[in-house]
Amino acid sequence: MNTLLNNISIPGFFDAKLAFDSLPTILSGLPMSLFLLVVCFALANVLGILIMLMRTSSHRFLSWPARFYISFLRGIPMLVILFITYFGFNMAALPAAILSFTIAPAAFIAEYYRSAFLGVDEGQFEAARSLGLPYHNIILNVILPQAFRIALPSLGNVMLDLFKGTSLAAMITVSEMFMEAKVVAGAAQDYMSIYIVVAVIYWLVCCLLSFGQSFLEGHLATWSKEKAG
Repeated sequence: MNTLLNNISIPGFFDAKLAFDSLPTILSGLPMSLFLLVVCFALANVLGILIMLMRTSSHRFLSWPARFYISFLRGIPMLVILFITYFGFNMAALPAAILSFTIAPAAFIAEYYRSAFLGVDEGQFEAARSLGLPYHNIILNVILPQAFRIALPSLGNVMLDLFKGTSLAAMITVSEMFMEAKVVAGAAQDYMSIYIVVAVIYWLVCCLLSFGQSFLEGHLATWSKEKAG
């Protein structure tokens, strides 16, 4: 094994043995990265839908705050948001990360849902309303499922960006994957080898997430055709 690793190594650039030996430590932070992804993406979708409904409201006291929220959160770097929640509000590291990775993506998600919401045939709303369905039932059971299918590719991009963005949580001491990689790299004084390893891991996970997104898109497309037929 050592001989094989030495053959893979590039002196002064990549140490394969160090990369292989450091994998367990680096991967020990992956569950936290995935935890942040799942929790924050779910919360960001809920918040994004609420912001979208406010944004599309005919009442200015609802639409204007939503417009400001979207504009403000889309215009601030994630690292700044993390520092504001962690240092400014003196929050613990993990709650600060969860809050930051929820409120920022929600601004983008709100706009993606708004675009998808407006892309749904207006006749769907009129038909549901003619049946006497309450407004909240029309939104939840008729419009949003169709809007979700339209917005899915954009939501997939948000999911990938969010997963990669969880690496910023290392800046406020959250022990996720990149934080573990920084510790190993600092101890070994070989940042290039370790960062190449962590880059490959992030890429592989993103490939799996993209595959899941494509599978869901295909499943929803098939379901939609069967329902229409």
